[in-house]
Amino acid sequence: MSPTVPSSPPPIRLRRIAEIAAALIIIGLIIGFVPRWVAHRGLLAQTRDDSELIVGVISALPEQTSLSAPLPANVQAFIQASIHARASGYLKDWYVDIGDHATNGQVLAEIETPELDEELAQAKAQLDQAKASLDLAKITADRWAELLKTASVSEQDAQEKESDYVLQQANVEAARANLQRLQDLKGFDSVTAPFTGVITERNTDIGQLIAADSGPALFGMAQTDPLRVYVQVPQQYVHDVAVGQKAQLSFLEMPGRTFEATVTQTSGAVDPVTRTLQVELQVPNPRGKLFAGSYAQVRFNDSPNPGALTISDNAIIFRAQGTQVALVGPDNKVQLRDVKVGRDFGDEIEVLDGLTATDRVINNPPDSIADGMTVQIAPATETDSAQ
Repeated sequence: MSPTVPSSPPPIRLRRIAEIAAALIIIGLIIGFVPRWVAHRGLLAQTRDDSELIVGVISALPEQTSLSAPLPANVQAFIQASIHARASGYLKDWYVDIGDHATNGQVLAEIETPELDEELAQAKAQLDQAKASLDLAKITADRWAELLKTASVSEQDAQEKESDYVLQQANVEAARANLQRLQDLKGFDSVTAPFTGVITERNTDIGQLIAADSGPALFGMAQTDPLRVYVQVPQQYVHDVAVGQKAQLSFLEMPGRTFEATVTQTSGAVDPVTRTLQVELQVPNPRGKLFAGSYAQVRFNDSPNPGALTISDNAIIFRAQGTQVALVGPDNKVQLRDVKVGRDFGDEIEVLDGLTATDRVINNPPDSIADGMTVQIAPATETDSAQ
């Protein structure tokens, strides 16, 4: 009996074993290669990121006036006057008191003037007397002129009569002028308001003796709409104030409230003693809420200086080539640009030329920064966004 020959495995089983082996080999390759490939890619990206400089950028801002601190100010009436009597006598009556509003030409008080009335009557009589003398002198001068034609009188006598006539004419004019003066004074027996305003003082009463052009004022008046505000601006800020500029007026007795005032004029010269410039503002006061003579504080509104920008002093690069700033272009490439600087405000510098408000300026650039470098812009912080 011949030996039994073992049968070979079926072809299908061999193929399955080969596929399983191939799959195990591929899985092993993937497990070993993929992590290394990922780590390599990450290392390349990290290396690339580390090779690019991370910078913070800021923008230049229009230059603002530096006059922002409140300054002490004095509030005064637009027009203020002390009203004195021009006619002597006794106060007959008064019609307004402190706090009353008076219009231009309104009668404030009346003065009884007995002495002035007597002087006025005397002046009228003197004028009549002068006119009578003038008529007589004219008749005499004409008569002597006719007699001179017939040589009945001397020429000297005729000239004397003519001169007397001229003298009487002058006397009439003098008497008429004196009468007019007294009549004008009589018109001042009614004390009237010189402008529309409020009565701030009353220093007289009925029956008081009034002396013309002497003694205390009968009334005080003030026009309080608008009000004038005077402030002394220190010399270093005189160029930050201009006519038409707005300002905020505040009072200690009215906390939280401000009133808009407008610069109307300046003195045009700095006081050599105080080194300040006197500035006048006007504030409307239609309701009379503000009072003349008050103490106030003025804060001028900042106004941009056209054509000038300011940038942080940390962004300025000082090199042998001159003053520069480093900008970040659209492709994140560094561009060094020459700039012309102006005044130094401490933490900011005025830039007169070479920079626009849309430029992205690198803040705190390193000394090694150069044209063409690729940089990354750091996320904006609160400080950067405020620049």
